[in-house]
Amino acid sequence: MSSPYLELGRSGQKRRTLNALVEAARKMVAAGKSPTVDEAAAAAGVARSTAYRYFPGQRELLAAAHPETALASMLPENPGEDPAERLDAVVHRFTGMIVETEDQQRTMLKLSLDPVQPGEGLPLRQGRAIPWIAEALEPLRGRLSDVEIHRLVLAIRSATGIESLVWLVDIGGLSREEAVASMRWSAQGLLRQALEAGPPPY
Repeated sequence: MSSPYLELGRSGQKRRTLNALVEAARKMVAAGKSPTVDEAAAAAGVARSTAYRYFPGQRELLAAAHPETALASMLPENPGEDPAERLDAVVHRFTGMIVETEDQQRTMLKLSLDPVQPGEGLPLRQGRAIPWIAEALEPLRGRLSDVEIHRLVLAIRSATGIESLVWLVDIGGLSREEAVASMRWSAQGLLRQALEAGPPPY
């Protein structure tokens, strides 16, 4: 979807059209479907040719429909400087959002594993949680290097999110509440390990 197109005349109407397409796509994703641009246009009552001005393909549409797209931070107001408390707040909110939007998240996970053509972007593999976790660990700067913090962030992300929820619930047999508690525990354990013995060695 081209931002300049939104800005050229009748921007209010264009924004409403965009929102209608995204909302239609989100409803279909929540139902376990993988809507095409044509399907989203039909559901939103938007002309097919108009819809393609916003979304040239299905992947761009689904990236915009992703439930995490609009969130810039997971920290609460006045989060303090304790990295453990900040991390737990972020992981708690992040995993709660994953559970609340589980149907969409599962669909997005499936789509993110589909093969892509050479040179095609990966809008469904952008790692939106990475900056949230990094922000939580900001007080560690000076104690750990940027590279070490990044390694820790990746380790924490690998133990949280929809991938972990699917394994813990579908394979491990945990309830969703137990799965969330397990992910929060894992995140804190990784942070403690990094502070006591150093970040992951890679």
